[in-house]
Amino acid sequence: MPAAVPDMSVPDASMPAHRSGGRALLARSMAAAAVLALLAGCGGSSGGKAAGAGASDSATASASAAVSPSAIARAARSAVRPPGIVAVTAAGALVVLNPATGSIARTLVPAGVIGDEISVARNGMVYFAVSSGCTAEIESIAESGGSPVMITPGLLPALSPDGTKIAFANQPSLAAGCVPSSPDLTPLYKLVVRTLGTGAEVTYPMVPPGQGNGLPAPISHLSWSADNQHVAVSVSQIQDNEGWNLTLVDTAAAKYYMRGAGVSLVPATGQPSPRDSYLREGVYLPSGELFISRACCAGVPVRNTSRLMWEVTPSGAFVHQVAVGYATLDHTSLDATPSGKWLLYLAGQDLYVSEGGATPRKLTTGLIAAAWR
Repeated sequence: MPAAVPDMSVPDASMPAHRSGGRALLARSMAAAAVLALLAGCGGSSGGKAAGAGASDSATASASAAVSPSAIARAARSAVRPPGIVAVTAAGALVVLNPATGSIARTLVPAGVIGDEISVARNGMVYFAVSSGCTAEIESIAESGGSPVMITPGLLPALSPDGTKIAFANQPSLAAGCVPSSPDLTPLYKLVVRTLGTGAEVTYPMVPPGQGNGLPAPISHLSWSADNQHVAVSVSQIQDNEGWNLTLVDTAAAKYYMRGAGVSLVPATGQPSPRDSYLREGVYLPSGELFISRACCAGVPVRNTSRLMWEVTPSGAFVHQVAVGYATLDHTSLDATPSGKWLLYLAGQDLYVSEGGATPRKLTTGLIAAAWR
């Protein structure tokens, strides 16, 4: 039986905007204990002589009291340093971040890169999209630097865990001056899976021919499952802040990305009102569960009252709360390490990282995409 879903319809104003459940408290307690033990062990001796097993309680207390809060904070940050991160700045630069401080360690591409998705292969190759007018194309570059290599037209590149395939969106821009004149935009929206070794592609249109209503269902994010077969497709609003969806596409069985055989919809569950809530974005975890950004409320007038960062099952059942987000900020660019130990996401342009599902911490700001490397 899944854990009870917390009621976050009326957040406690006395609590910070980002907080987590019991798993986070356990992680923080264990980390604090380890840091205190380390610092006490380093500072609990006098004149180079280690304190023996019979050392008095007062001596231990005195040594612990001598440790400053700033020293504890520095040691805690060092003990939980996250893995490497590649990101896209708000100015469109593809950069490698220092995972301890969030500062830019080096710039791979100085401009033109778009969000909200980039992917990094185990061999250090980075896949990203660049825009030129109304078109976009996917390129790659070595994490160590070099010249970008064009791969194919498209955007939102998501690399499969085994590194052999890349899923991406092939869809027109809806920016001013770029919207196609066709009365039915549905056929122009496609999910594509490309085998990198051969260049062979399989295309999954939005819906079967003649079954669309003329309105597009733009893909906003993609994520592969650990079995290299299923793709989580985050779908942006279609019209009037409605139509947000998260579908799971079995690439071996599906023919389309919105409906039909091999496609399942992940529903919004729990509180606040699942009828008015939607899944803004979702990515696979190595376990097969999903890390999602759950928002309320859909429709117009736009009412942003809740942003919840949850782990859920593919059927939408609540598993764990990572954080209560900022209601008025979009929470996007979700990612998990291959082990599932570390999570990241953007709240607006602020990058948050979480270890083991614990309370996320802000690492840096000014980004439109990020991914673990």
